[in-house]
Amino acid sequence: MKKQLKQSILSSWYGTGHWTHLLSPLSRLFNTFAQKRRHHYEQTDRWQPPIPIIVVGNIAVGGTGKTPVVAALVDIMKNQGYTPGIISRGFGAKGQQYPVKVTPYSAPDDVGDEPVMLARQLNVPIVVDPDRVSAARWLCQHTNCDLIITDDGLQHYNLMRHIEIVVIDGQRLLGNGMTLPAGPLREPVNRLNEADFILVNGQPSDHLPIQAFDCFSLKTDQLMPLTATTRPIPDKEKIHAVAGIGHPQRFFDTLSAQGFNVIPHAFADHHHFNRQDICFHDDLPVVMTMKDMVKCLSFANDNHWYLPVQAQLPDNYGQKIVALLAQRLPQCQNTATRS
Repeated sequence: MKKQLKQSILSSWYGTGHWTHLLSPLSRLFNTFAQKRRHHYEQTDRWQPPIPIIVVGNIAVGGTGKTPVVAALVDIMKNQGYTPGIISRGFGAKGQQYPVKVTPYSAPDDVGDEPVMLARQLNVPIVVDPDRVSAARWLCQHTNCDLIITDDGLQHYNLMRHIEIVVIDGQRLLGNGMTLPAGPLREPVNRLNEADFILVNGQPSDHLPIQAFDCFSLKTDQLMPLTATTRPIPDKEKIHAVAGIGHPQRFFDTLSAQGFNVIPHAFADHHHFNRQDICFHDDLPVVMTMKDMVKCLSFANDNHWYLPVQAQLPDNYGQKIVALLAQRLPQCQNTATRS
């Protein structure tokens, strides 16, 4: 029942169903509350970060490709001479004490799946804390970072930021354009006008109500095993595809485009996997996302694989960000302490 309701809501938000439009009075209340909350934070005496902060976020619920963008941005800014660190909420984390520094060996249940995925990809400090200001302070006090990149946190207005990057899914775009609960948006569409950069994952499937945006793609690599295996890499054959991400269909479509005959198994975003979730009592390969891989390592077998992806950002993106930071750096250079 719960799964059917979720599918019905998504269909109304992004497809041909329209029943959630009946919830528009609640959306107006949501907008009012969100605006008052933002105004409250922006009028308070917020912590002034001594180093620049780049927020990578979205205004729609669900997956947009935001975390691969964060990983790509880290590499780009390293090439521009920066020493970046990452902060994250760590969605679904059940840690007992924050802030927490994430390592490639951290338990996803303790710090969240996406931070562990990033830690396995990148050699930069990553800190998880639901309070992004606390996480940013920790990086400033305990590392030599000169740039902080936040994985999500666009609506975390208690955190000062110098650049905002909004990521939009090119297939689903902004759905019906309405805010929660009538639509999928956390903030009204006009919020996009305030962002410094807008990145669209793939080519837009329809018109976007904004003039300036850039497109990026997710580049895939060959399948990688979760454990040591002597099996050949699956190649254009029948497979089980497992995805516990915000937009599972995009993953299934990617595998289909590579020639695989996909048996899809969609799970909720940030799903806590167990052995039974990825065992299907046959000898077909089981292929999953990088985010799901970090949660399945402890019980995977030699026929479990994951698909590495990397965000390919526009060639001049680093230069554009550095140029904008140069204009805004005086905001943080006058701060004398990194605490």
